[in-house]
Amino acid sequence: MWRSLLRKGTTSIRQVADPRFLHQRHFSSLCVSLFTQRLIQRHTDAPFGLKLRSEVYFPAHSWAKAYKKDAKSTMEFPVSPITVTDIKQYLRSKEIPFHDGYSCLHIPSIFVDPPNRKDSFSLFIDKTTGQFLCKDTLVEGSWEDLQDCLEVMQKDEQDSLSPHVLLGYPESVEEQEERERELREVQRIWSSSVAFSDLPEDEAQLIKTMFQITKVSNATLKKFGVRLFKPTKSLVFPWFGGPDSSLKGVKLLSAQTTDSEKVTYNDATVPKCNSYYNLFGLPLVGRMDSEVVLTGSELDTLAVSQATGLPSVALPRGVSCLPPILLPYLEQFKQVTLWLGDDIRSWEASKIFSRKLGLKRCSLVRPGEYRPCPVEALALGKNCNNIIKSSIPAAHKSIVSFKQLREDVYGELMNIEQVAGVKWARFPELNRILKGHRKGELTVFTGPTGSGKTTFISEVTLDLCMQGVNTLWGSFEINNVRLAKIMLTQFAMQRLEENLEQYDFWADKFEELPLYFMTFHGQQNIKTVLDTMQHAVYLYDINHVVIDNLQFMMGQENLSVDKFAVQDHIIGAFRKFATNSSCHVTLIIHPRKEEDDKELQTASIFGSAKASQEADNVLILQEKKMVSCPGRRSLQVTKNRFDGDVGIFPVDFIKSSLTFAAPAKGKHKLRKVTAKPENEEDEQVEVAVKKEVKKEKAEKAAKTTKTPRTTKNPAAGNESMQKKK
Repeated sequence: MWRSLLRKGTTSIRQVADPRFLHQRHFSSLCVSLFTQRLIQRHTDAPFGLKLRSEVYFPAHSWAKAYKKDAKSTMEFPVSPITVTDIKQYLRSKEIPFHDGYSCLHIPSIFVDPPNRKDSFSLFIDKTTGQFLCKDTLVEGSWEDLQDCLEVMQKDEQDSLSPHVLLGYPESVEEQEERERELREVQRIWSSSVAFSDLPEDEAQLIKTMFQITKVSNATLKKFGVRLFKPTKSLVFPWFGGPDSSLKGVKLLSAQTTDSEKVTYNDATVPKCNSYYNLFGLPLVGRMDSEVVLTGSELDTLAVSQATGLPSVALPRGVSCLPPILLPYLEQFKQVTLWLGDDIRSWEASKIFSRKLGLKRCSLVRPGEYRPCPVEALALGKNCNNIIKSSIPAAHKSIVSFKQLREDVYGELMNIEQVAGVKWARFPELNRILKGHRKGELTVFTGPTGSGKTTFISEVTLDLCMQGVNTLWGSFEINNVRLAKIMLTQFAMQRLEENLEQYDFWADKFEELPLYFMTFHGQQNIKTVLDTMQHAVYLYDINHVVIDNLQFMMGQENLSVDKFAVQDHIIGAFRKFATNSSCHVTLIIHPRKEEDDKELQTASIFGSAKASQEADNVLILQEKKMVSCPGRRSLQVTKNRFDGDVGIFPVDFIKSSLTFAAPAKGKHKLRKVTAKPENEEDEQVEVAVKKEVKKEKAEKAAKTTKTPRTTKNPAAGNESMQKKK
């Protein structure tokens, strides 16, 4: 627990030693002495140079501790990753019984007195991260927290500990007011909403038509507690949780029709999404149920439940994320069917989530013409039970035949636009060439020093992040505060230092983006960085990792090894990570030194040819020095492994918003920079010299044209000379 305290962001050793702080925390003297011993030991044995410092950032969850500040903006992985073997060995050494589950280890809860334990194994330890959750008390923490608690129990010879031993810091006034405001807002929305059974029949039918749930009965809506919030015509989905099944939050879903007559849905959660960890439909699941259908939306869960009668739950953030803190609530099921939607993105998410849940127990509903999303299948009268029975096992072998790939190939041919990836909203020309942003690829990006590589790639990634692509930034060249300032300016499309009154408005919106930053700065070890990336992919379902830049990865490696060999090793590691994690990696590499008047090429990338060979995409930010402005920029795609299209298009830098855009049409063509003479006399001398040089060249050319005629026939020449004599 002490390590988690240090990771809260503002904790210092002085605060821990302060008697007032200890009094507020209600820690025993034994716990304090134990903390000191463990802290000193960890400081000396820290494998990655863990140091005692005043600010150590780490992301925190708010499942049981709503007041805990979520520090998702920065993430650090300073300790060696725990393995399930290490966890099992430690539990055996403490003589603690455990059950080996699908994604968690189950042990008796140490926060409940033995006579009062409803379930003998109600504390779950994540096999990948070591994070634990007690379902009886909702106490959660890190693996180090659990170790500390177990050692305190052993020293004091206790059978259990109070749940309050892992309480966080006392809330600040602002945090307390924010939490209370959110709770009041939840209660206000819930009390103001109306059950569908209490609505006039015509109004209820109109709302159902708006959300395309005409086949969903009022009885199903009542069973799940779904209501209508009349002021905004939004559906209200409640979040009941905790030992008392109290109301923890709500999600509002609104519908609107686009110009193409397609219905789009917008949702909002209270509390905010970074504190909203709900499995909609979980209170309706019985303790003896062994099968569940996991869906990507609340409407799909309603449809599955009504059509099949099977237990069904919905993910809180759709197909974008499966928070590991929810895995303990899915441990009881021997069979999990993932029916997340009817598009390629849902299919990819199904395969990723099945790794977290355990491949052997998961089956996937493959999107197709005869297998639409659940709510659409219900509306079309399809047999949902047959669709679930036709799901395929998630476990796969190392070798497959075309028969096993046939449906996947057909799915890609039928959904060619979705296969191409997520489209950029701000860079349509990039869509024309690359077609989209795809998972599992490696992009190499380069450009001249000072051309704006970081600024440009930050806008490119921000564009994708605004469309739901979970992004992790590793900025080793500039600090996170400066990078966040650049991205916030690009997000707001204006200089906020000139409009500080708008800062909170844009900051609140920016905070909702699925954007995370690694806290590394300067030279780093590649293993540490890869461990952090893997940690982030598991916790936050990261789809895109940006590394700025490669040269900072090479400083901590063995200096006796050839630097090009080191670079090849690092690039190979990123390539393997992108493929195995189904995560797009964008790697910024400085070019080698070139002359200013030459354009960069693929061969200009620093190092060997390994970077361009391993990369799926190679992007170059070109810059030409001009007379009338600092430089003319263009983005060139020199490699595109997806379909082979390459090309180049101009971009203009807009300083007021730090963004890039296509130049205005009809703009006059700028000429390249040439050296100017210092004064008019020098210019006249230069012109005279050029004329003299041209004259000499002309005379030489005339002589060379005459000479061949006199020497063409040497024999004839000798004969004429003899006649003259």
